[in-house]
Amino acid sequence: MKLSRRTRETLQGYAFVAPAIATTMIFLGIASVAVLFMSFSRVNMVQGTYEWIGLNNYRVGFTDSLLHRAIRNTLVFSAVVVPVQTFLSLVVAAVLNSNIKFKKAFRAIIFLPTLTSSAALTMIFMFMFSMRGPVNSMLISMGLLAASDPINFLRSSDWSMRVIMIMNIWSTIPFYMTLYLASLQELPNSMYEAASIDGASEVKKFFYITIPYLRPITTFVVLTGIIGTMQMFDQAFIFSGGDGGPASSTMTIALLIYRYAFGPGSAMGYASMIAICLMVIILTLAFIVNRINKEERVY
Repeated sequence: MKLSRRTRETLQGYAFVAPAIATTMIFLGIASVAVLFMSFSRVNMVQGTYEWIGLNNYRVGFTDSLLHRAIRNTLVFSAVVVPVQTFLSLVVAAVLNSNIKFKKAFRAIIFLPTLTSSAALTMIFMFMFSMRGPVNSMLISMGLLAASDPINFLRSSDWSMRVIMIMNIWSTIPFYMTLYLASLQELPNSMYEAASIDGASEVKKFFYITIPYLRPITTFVVLTGIIGTMQMFDQAFIFSGGDGGPASSTMTIALLIYRYAFGPGSAMGYASMIAICLMVIILTLAFIVNRINKEERVY
């Protein structure tokens, strides 16, 4: 039977994407179903046994104070980091898109943190905020701290998560700034010229032209920022040595999943339940962001 040209092109298209679909189904689809099944089971990975216990893992989760602390830490972390990194990325992009001198050099310098691994950045920040690190030395030289009483940023329940927030914001701004900058360079200059003729100030141009035009990019930045912060693991793990300390102040949901799944007395079923809860939280937040930013780009 002779196939039409359109049918042949359609089959060729499916053939090209078949490897990607197969890979996604194996490593994402099947894995997701397995995690969902394990969330209702008591799992012994050593013996390879699965005991169906229904909603027991979920009932235990309602009374797990460590899980509640991890959820609260993660939500606060995301609520602080995402808006700050989004706003600063937009501001930096707007500045670098202006007619300042050496803007190409500034773009290259600001982009450098994205070339460094997250683990390396964490080690650098741990050194900077250590007892004898540059931050304490600067505060002492400014007279804000006594030389005999430096702040123990790394082991203080009041400061540890804040340092991780600063590190995360500093390391993510360059990537999001690049996205904003690429979109700003496509913005028609005629819109700014028309606003200037009408007497609009630079501030009004920014709020009434730049920000509405960048709404689709902002939606993407916020969504990826939420996903990234809600899944934050490596920085908290390295910073706390894997225990989420001090006093569980750096315990995140992803770190707690790791501890329950691979720590002493492994509870893979309970860890799977937390992973499902994390997925629900991310999907809920993503849905809310999409509803808020459902308007299309303004031209």
